Amino acid sequence: MDVITTIIIYLAAMNLAGFASMGIDKWRAVHHAWRIPEHTLFFIAILGGSFGSLFGMHLFRHKTKHKIFLFGLPLIFAVHVIIAAYLIGSEQVVIM
Repeated sequence: MDVITTIIIYLAAMNLAGFASMGIDKWRAVHHAWRIPEHTLFFIAILGGSFGSLFGMHLFRHKTKHKIFLFGLPLIFAVHVIIAAYLIGSEQVVIM
């Protein structure tokens, strides 16, 4: 498996985890069950699941009144986009 395929699979898995964690946490909030800690939700986003977390936040209407999430997740996503654009445009990246 080449590097690009590995990265795509990793990012797909992290974004699925981010999306699912928002949905699961919303369900648990409604049912007064044990919740996923906020730092865990952010950690998943930072590790590459920012788009999935952001999409899940809006789809499930979860954490949308928390300013830290309302501004933090888009900021993390923007940083990820900037890093990706830099790496794609960089001539130093060697694709095997």
